[in-house]
Amino acid sequence: MHRLALVLSLLLTSAAVVAPASAGAAARSTTGFHWNDITAADGVVLKSNVIEPTGPGTHPGVVLVASWALNDFQYLAQAKQFAEAGYVVLSYTTRGFWASGGTIDVGGPKDIADASSAVDWLIAHTRVDPSRIGIVGMSYGGGISLLAAAHDPRIRAVGSLSGWADLAASMSGENTRRSQAAWFLQTTARLLGRPSPEMTRILGDYWADRDAAGRERWARSRSARYAIDAINRNHPAVLIAHSFGDSVFPANQMVDFYTALRTSKRLELAPGDHATAELPGLAGIRNHVWTSVRRWLDQYLRGIDTGIGEEPGVVLRPHNSSAVEYYPDWAHLTGHTDRRRLGAPHGLIATGGLDPVPPADRWSWRLPAGADTIADGGVALLTNGLEGLTGIPPIMWLPAVSRDNAAVWESGAAPVGGWKVRGVPRLHARVSSSHPRGTVIAYLYDVNALGLGSLLSHAPATWLSSPTDVDLPLQVTAYDLPAGHRLALVVDTKDPLYLDANTRNSTITLSSESWLDVPIA
Repeated sequence: MHRLALVLSLLLTSAAVVAPASAGAAARSTTGFHWNDITAADGVVLKSNVIEPTGPGTHPGVVLVASWALNDFQYLAQAKQFAEAGYVVLSYTTRGFWASGGTIDVGGPKDIADASSAVDWLIAHTRVDPSRIGIVGMSYGGGISLLAAAHDPRIRAVGSLSGWADLAASMSGENTRRSQAAWFLQTTARLLGRPSPEMTRILGDYWADRDAAGRERWARSRSARYAIDAINRNHPAVLIAHSFGDSVFPANQMVDFYTALRTSKRLELAPGDHATAELPGLAGIRNHVWTSVRRWLDQYLRGIDTGIGEEPGVVLRPHNSSAVEYYPDWAHLTGHTDRRRLGAPHGLIATGGLDPVPPADRWSWRLPAGADTIADGGVALLTNGLEGLTGIPPIMWLPAVSRDNAAVWESGAAPVGGWKVRGVPRLHARVSSSHPRGTVIAYLYDVNALGLGSLLSHAPATWLSSPTDVDLPLQVTAYDLPAGHRLALVVDTKDPLYLDANTRNSTITLSSESWLDVPIA
């Protein structure tokens, strides 16, 4: 892992030398990169680099916050382009990683204070205009950027790329722990950083599934969702870019956060997994995310009318389309909600109907808890990441889904024009179980005439005492279901992405008075 990270850093360094300037004004001459130490408020030394224009006068500035397990070399290509456009750019390695001092704070108070220390350093040591400073980060850096904007009113613009707003929802949304994502973050932290005793304790509790209330309090203090009032008071311009299939920080939290913002704001959603949409920009390759970041900062820090401030605030790139869609706000995304009732299983390969009218007869469908099927969410970072690159979503063959271990429902064929699914599908299921604790995972598929299903969205739900109902928001999606295709809902009880709460030899029963709400544009 050390070697992989070193190779990445070297590649990014090379890219920074050859990366072309963004379209627009001719590139300005720059000072070149200088490597610096930033002394944090508690005396910890953070490693950083700075590059600035050589022209006279003051300039707008941008702080770039390194991602989890990466260092300030990460943004060399982008930093060079921003400097050539007239920005003073400071990139820093967060505490606990690489050569920066201290231990990993996981977006806690020390990380938030470090972002302000970076702003202090920028003002004290460069020709930055203190009234025109922004902050941008990917992943870990994106979450810290939002938190910093809540605590430091000097930050006037934010670019949060694949960040988080609710750390508790990321770790244990719908009471379900994310095993693959947590393992990846813990492993890279151990290889490339120094976990703090607090982080080690929290992760120990996480794997042992203990002290959920303590973990919630810890995560809440690290979540911009709970600092939204401060962000709205400080009123920075906030750009959020995220992927539908983000397996580290699921996208719904960013939709909720965007909706609660009362500032100049923009939300961009695209296919892919965690940080995959913006990744090419680290090599200086033009892509839609970094183009938006540049336009956003030019608008709100340089005072250039790029038009982005007048554009609709929600931008979608649907899964299976080359179109780019604009909506004035989140409320305009969904034209209506199509409620589909879950019907009784029938046929040789038992399948219930997804119909707009309630089923005529009462029914129940009992499943063994903890049995896997071919319906799953894939591999964290990899499966949805490949979709972002290739356009091919996770695929399975619906007839091969075990009806002994999963419940399956299918709609009628979509009419001419198909269905434009836009928003958050929601499952309401009447559930009972033979054990107080349990987990189900719901998957929504586009199924063609051959029975091949392409995954639109999915989500897990865990209960800690016997439920009577599960109300489960699946992950936000934008998907065009072609005419003649069908929607299929699969519910099973195990997925390698998650740590379920099912007990061996227990059963879970789904029954009548259940439905699926499908958001249609």
